Amino acid sequence: QVQLVESGGGLAQPGGSLRLSCVASGAGLTLPYYGIGWFRQVPGKRREGVSCIDRRDNSTYYADSVKGRFIISRDSAQNTVFLQMNALKPEDTAVYYCAAVPVFSTAQVMCTAEGYGAMDYWGKGTLVNVSS
Repeated sequence: QVQLVESGGGLAQPGGSLRLSCVASGAGLTLPYYGIGWFRQVPGKRREGVSCIDRRDNSTYYADSVKGRFIISRDSAQNTVFLQMNALKPEDTAVYYCAAVPVFSTAQVMCTAEGYGAMDYWGKGTLVNVSS
């Protein structure tokens, strides 16, 4: 069964860093051929698009809340997408999910509710807790 698996979450202090990984598990899901989105969700709130990367030109999008602090990247050889999170804030605390879609308009739209609804594959999430 093809699925996405996130890892790298955990407890971090404000100002600290974490690197999340998204790996495809199972045959047939080659991540360089997919647009990838990182979304996060806090209980009681809507899932938020954090950062997305387009498969065609690797263009990226970041939500205003993380711009300048988070970096999304691919390692095609490892079939992995990363989310480097720096200068973490308590408000970054959430469950982080990665998702994949083969074709979508732009990285920016991929990170909206429209993109969220179009994703073909989702991981089960990894918890990030930013606290002192």
